[in-house]
Order: sequence, then C-alpha cells, then structure tokens
Amino acid sequence: MRKTVLLAAAAILLAAAPSIAHHAFSAEFDQAKPVKVQGEISRLEWTNPHAWLFIDSKDAAGKPVTWRFEMGAPNALLRAGWSKSDIKPGTQVTVSGFLARSGGSVGNAFQVRLPDGRDLFAASSLKDAAESK
Repeated sequence: MRKTVLLAAAAILLAAAPSIAHHAFSAEFDQAKPVKVQGEISRLEWTNPHAWLFIDSKDAAGKPVTWRFEMGAPNALLRAGWSKSDIKPGTQVTVSGFLARSGGSVGNAFQVRLPDGRDLFAASSLKDAAESK
C-alpha cells in the first residue's frame, strides 16, 4: 500500500512539473522592446515546451551575431502552418519579435517572413501578454 501511495505521489509531481516550469511572456520578454532581425537560419530546435529558432545576423557594427528566438510548441507551430521543410538552415528570413528582459541576442518571435514573402506566425506566448493588459 505504501509503495502504491509513493508511486502515485511521484506520478503527480512529474505530471505537474511542466506547468510549474512554464513562464508568462512578460516574465522573460518585454513587449515594449520590439526587434526585427534579418539573417540566415542556422538551426531550429523543434522541442517542447517551446521551439527555438537560431538566426545568424550582423550587429550594427557588422560583427556576426547569432540570435535565439523562442517560439510556441511544435504542435502549435504545425497548427499555425509551419513545416520543417520551410525552415532549412541557410534560408534568409526576417524575424519580428520582442527582446528578452535579460538582454543579449535573445527574443520571443512573433512572425517569421520567408524569402517567398509568406509570413509564419510563431505561435508564441505573446497572445497571453496581450490578453493580460
């Protein structure tokens, strides 16, 4: 009996961990600091709970910089029209989003414009930030 109770408690804690770890948009990103980055996709991490898009760009001085953009979950991206075949390393894109509060070259993507002019919306948590205002 005791073993069953311990297993049940462990299962509950493991199930709750993702919801405890999830963050609000405003906790990490600043909607008052929009950013637009043009560059080349270096990689896409198609992982839960958020996918990450990495863009090789140049800063104002012309030095190379790699930007990291948080996006929605892979399932949300698929529902928003994304496909892994659209996001290949070497593809030139323009990413619109918001800077991380921690600074640096990190942001939350809102939209990614592909070379053919299509806009993919990043299924990010920005919607949550807009609803909380």
